[in-house]
Order: sequence, then structure tokens, then C-alpha cells
Amino acid sequence: MALRGITVVELAGLAPVPFCGMVLADFGAQVVRVDRPGARSGPSRLARGKRSLVVDLKQPRGAAVLRRLCARADVMLEPFRPGVMEKLQLGPEILQKENPRLIYARLSGFGQSGRFSKVAGHDINYLALSGVLSRIGRSGENPYAPLNLLADFGGGGLMCAMGIIMALFERTRSGKGQVIDASMVEGTAYLSSFMWKTQETGLWEQPRGQNILDGGAPFYTTYRTADGGFMAVGAIEPQFYELLIKGLGLKSDELPNQISMKDWPEMKKKFADIFAKKTKAEWCQIFDGTDACVTPVLTFEEVTHHGHNKDRGSFITDTEQRVSPRPAPLLSNTPALPSIKRDPFVGEHTEEILKEFGFSQKEINQLKLDNIIEILKLRVNL
Repeated sequence: MALRGITVVELAGLAPVPFCGMVLADFGAQVVRVDRPGARSGPSRLARGKRSLVVDLKQPRGAAVLRRLCARADVMLEPFRPGVMEKLQLGPEILQKENPRLIYARLSGFGQSGRFSKVAGHDINYLALSGVLSRIGRSGENPYAPLNLLADFGGGGLMCAMGIIMALFERTRSGKGQVIDASMVEGTAYLSSFMWKTQETGLWEQPRGQNILDGGAPFYTTYRTADGGFMAVGAIEPQFYELLIKGLGLKSDELPNQISMKDWPEMKKKFADIFAKKTKAEWCQIFDGTDACVTPVLTFEEVTHHGHNKDRGSFITDTEQRVSPRPAPLLSNTPALPSIKRDPFVGEHTEEILKEFGFSQKEINQLKLDNIIEILKLRVNL
């Protein structure tokens, strides 16, 4: 796989960092997750392809264990607020002095500097500070966050993974690692570059929820069907809009102009009434295979059974029969081969990992005896 031979030390955290680490693992990196003593499991469930060891980083000898791991690693991935790692004597200045090739990735909500850098926050807060949240929501309603996808995973975990890949590539030239300051606020703002660059085009001149791409247009929104399902409509271009009108059983010459914004509310009502007369399956029969840009809103239960997703094998099933999306994008020569094994138990691989990194059995036994590390011994039921 593309990242074969790359070793990543990931400090356990909430959603963004585990996702970043999972992306790297999916594409071949060896990811070691460092868990806290007493932890039961990774709360984000994003541990595919990783191994787990438990080290008490608050103890100096525990921090020394991590330094030895990072001395042989390619990437360190940490989720804490600025200053935490420095307090533990595990900041980039120390770790990169011992390993100049180390890429030190710091993924945080507000970044490593600035007045908000050390305060708590979650996806909705980062989304708010990026400016993006102000543009999402229905007309006349409060802004609303689209789950915790944009800041945590798009502007956070995925943007950080891209930074790591770029730093790994640059290292092939310079031979040196670097520090990555991945801010979820800035990552989310960067994702919204299209909105910034098109402000003067008229795309966003109306209040929130009344523009073409934010739910204001009758040809770019969702509609409820007779059976309580939903259809998504995205017929922006005139030729696609004409196919939408035809599929709905309407005639263009009897309707207002597509881009007549004053008529949009009435047109949305007309379209809603028509969509409500047939089931989701019936609308699929009408629009599937056409360029009308009308698709079913699939539930998690439906998505794996949809013909297109089945054609491409877009979802995978692990050994515990849990379904999840296949890694993307597809690489023709070195595609991701995600693990289908169960997620690791906390501390399951402590001894195994330490031995790989040069610790002797005597050292491991003493660290365990002194409660610096925890080792989970799995019981085999015969």
C-alpha cells in the first residue's frame, strides 16, 4: 500500500485524531495508538488497522517510553491543547532533537496560537468561528451544524492527514521532519474557499436558505415522498432541469423561468405536492439512469444495498459483521486494503510493540511492575 513502511504514533483522543490515524492505517501505515491507563476503549471507534499500548505519560518514565517510540517513528499525532505536550517534556523541540526526521502533527480546534487556542470547544464551535456555520440552515431559522462532519473530520482529521502526507513527501527531499499545526477552524474555512471566491457572483446574495445552493431553489433541495422517504434534487443546469420537469409530469412553457427567484417558494410547494404522490421507489424508477440529477436519500440501512454502491464495493464488512465505508479514493496500483479484524482492545499490544521498539523483557516487566504501562492478556475460551 502507499504508506507501507511508515510508522505513526497516535496519542488517543476524540474523533478527529482517531480518524486521521485510521486514514493513514487504511493506506498502509503502521499506527500505534497510545492509550491512557484505565481507558476501556477508543470512544470514537475509529481504530481500524491500529494496535494499542497503554503508557502513563504523566509519569516521567512513561514520557521516556514515548520518547523512545518517537525516536524510531515517522509521525507523531497528538490531540491536546497547546502546552500539554510541552509540560510532559514531549514537545516537538525535544522529540525532533532526538529524531530530526519525525513529523509532529498537532491537531486541535483553534490551532497552536491565538487567544482561543487553549480553550475547550467542539465541532460546532470551530464551525462557528470559521464563518461557515452562518451560511448553513433554512430560511428564517437558526444556523445548524451538519452533524459533526465538517470541522471534526473534513477540516480536522482529513486536512491533518493531507498535511502529514505532504510533510512525508517533502522529507524525501530535505530528509527532515516538520511540525504540522492543524486547526479545525482554519481547515473548515479552507474547505469553504469556493464560498469566499464566489461572493461577488450572486450565488450568496440572498439571506441564508434563499440561495441556489443552500436550499432556496426548488431545483436544489429535498422532497418527501408518499412513503415517508426523501428524494434529493440537484438539477441546476437548464438541460438537467428540463429532465426534472419532464419526470415530474410538468411542462416548462407552463412554468415560471427556472431562475426567477420570486417564484421559487411557489415552485417548491408545487414540486413538494408532486413528490408526495409517489413512493421513493417509484421516483427511482422514473429518474434512475437519467441526467435529471434526482437521487434517493438513502438511509444507513439502505445504502449498502443500492445497486451502484454494490457495483463498486463501496462498503466493507468486518469479522464482527459491522459495516463501514471502504477507504477512498481508489488508487490503481496501491489501493487501500483496510483491516477487517476487530478493533484492538486497550493495551492488547503493549508488550508486542515495546519489543519491536527495542525494549527488553526485563525493562517491560519492570515498567509493568511500576505501573508505567498496562498489558492486557486476552483469555482464550476453549
